[in-house]
Amino acid sequence: MASATTTRTVTMSELPGLAGTRLGSSATVEIPQDRIDKFAEATGDRQWIHVDPERAKDGPFGTTIAHGYLTLSLAVELFWGILEVTDCEQVLNYGLNKVRFPAPLPVGSRIGATAELLTVEPCDGGYQLTVRLTFEADGVPRPVCVAEMLLRYYGDTDA
Repeated sequence: MASATTTRTVTMSELPGLAGTRLGSSATVEIPQDRIDKFAEATGDRQWIHVDPERAKDGPFGTTIAHGYLTLSLAVELFWGILEVTDCEQVLNYGLNKVRFPAPLPVGSRIGATAELLTVEPCDGGYQLTVRLTFEADGVPRPVCVAEMLLRYYGDTDA
C-alpha cells in the first residue's frame, strides 16, 4: 500500500492542468468489527459474512469482511485528505461511473486509497472531475475496491 502524501492544495483554475495525473495517496483508517456492525444496522445488510465472527471463522475468508458498500463509502473520508480546492464554493458528489470489488476487506484491516484525476470537464459554474480511487488494504494483495467517482466543483474558474 502506498504511503500517505501531503494533501494537494490547488485553486479552481488549476484543476484542468491536473487532468491525467496521480493526485496522491490518503492516510489509512482501520476497519474494526464495530464499524462493520454499525454499517450493517444502518443498511439492513446483516449477512453473516459481515456480522458473525464465529460463523465467519469457518467461511471462505476465515474472518468477517467489510461490506463492499462500506468500503466504497470511505471514498469521501479518504479523498478529502488527498485534494483540497481552496477557492471552491461547493463540492457535489455527482455519482459513479464504475465500481469493482476485486478482493474482500477483512475486519481489522487498515485501508487507504490512491487517486488519479482522469478528466476535468467544464460544467455550469465549475468543473466536473472524474477520479479513479484505488482502495488498498494492508496484507491484501489486490485492491479491495476500484471506483471512478464524479465530483462537481463549483466556483470561479477564471481566478
